[in-house]
Amino acid sequence: MTARRHAAEELAAEHSAVLGGLLREREELLATLDRVAALNGTARLIRESIGTHSGFVAELAGPEQAVIRWMSGTRTDALQDLAVPIGQGIGGRVLALGRPVRVNDYVSSPSITHQFDAQVRGEGLAAMIAVPIVSGTETVAIAYAAMRERRDFGDDAVQSLEDIATEAGRALKLASVAEADRETALSAERLRMQSALHDSVGALLFSIGVQVRNLHEDISDNPALESRLRRLEGDVSAASRALRESLLALSESSPERALPVELAEHCRSFQARCGVPARFVQLAPVPRLDAERTGLLVAAVREGLLNVEKHAEALSVVVSLLPSDDGVQVVVADDGTGHRSEADEPEPGTGMGLRALAERAARLGGRVSLVRDDDDGCTLRAWVPEPCRRR
Repeated sequence: MTARRHAAEELAAEHSAVLGGLLREREELLATLDRVAALNGTARLIRESIGTHSGFVAELAGPEQAVIRWMSGTRTDALQDLAVPIGQGIGGRVLALGRPVRVNDYVSSPSITHQFDAQVRGEGLAAMIAVPIVSGTETVAIAYAAMRERRDFGDDAVQSLEDIATEAGRALKLASVAEADRETALSAERLRMQSALHDSVGALLFSIGVQVRNLHEDISDNPALESRLRRLEGDVSAASRALRESLLALSESSPERALPVELAEHCRSFQARCGVPARFVQLAPVPRLDAERTGLLVAAVREGLLNVEKHAEALSVVVSLLPSDDGVQVVVADDGTGHRSEADEPEPGTGMGLRALAERAARLGGRVSLVRDDDDGCTLRAWVPEPCRRR
């Protein structure tokens, strides 16, 4: 009995260890896919890895101001939500210089301004390091490490904090991509809901309205029934207005969200129509475009998929969206036997539709090309510059 109980306890401990490992992996994954979790985890990691009394992170709230939001090891809320303009204090100096700044005693240091001495005293801090957190090429946050006594931080401590900031920058970049994916999926779901409501509830309300109007014509000698029909007609009209408002709310989407959603919808429509697998991939977040540039990229993908449908005899298609050369590019690549234009020209890219797209892109400073690949597939590329960036 004792041996069986001992074996059960060992098995339970083993399962507990496995579960604990899975939970830690889950937390690490969430920290890389969630902006708040990434920055909150960075504040904890600073304190634990460098051995300082506290660690905190300020996120940029604009090009010239950061706000301290995530803290670990603090005793008060004196620094919570503290706005740090560029040039002010140690964090503002980091914003201005774009490099690490360290002081051995904050309130007496001659190298920084002292607008925040009261908050620093309130938290009881003295020595401090701050470094920029960079995502891509832009500073997006500031990482701080602080002690409650005077100390001369060495180069090793600065390097450790910079290493943590580098990892935080990577996590923020992943979180940004994940957030874009989530919002794109949400926008696509809103679009599907809009279509379903329009086709089902909208059609039903229209049908009821028609039947009520027909009944009005058929009944002329029953005032009580006519009164009820008028109320019903009013209810149907009110429901139709409410439905239109709901459809309008569901359709609202910012241009940078509308572009990937619309491209994904074109892929789904193509696959349903042709039976050829079509996959949409957004390789990275893209800059905001105006309606004209967005419309051109959508038209290019539509034309590319149409050419695949008409000429390529493809087994699969991939549509990609990515930032490129200070602009945005879409790519439609298939594995078919090659395109033919409307007049069956021997070379791809000479059809009327593509020529019109190329002319339209040129007016925006962009370009469109369609080339046959070595493996007989074809690749269409359309690129437009960001607004105010012409080539």
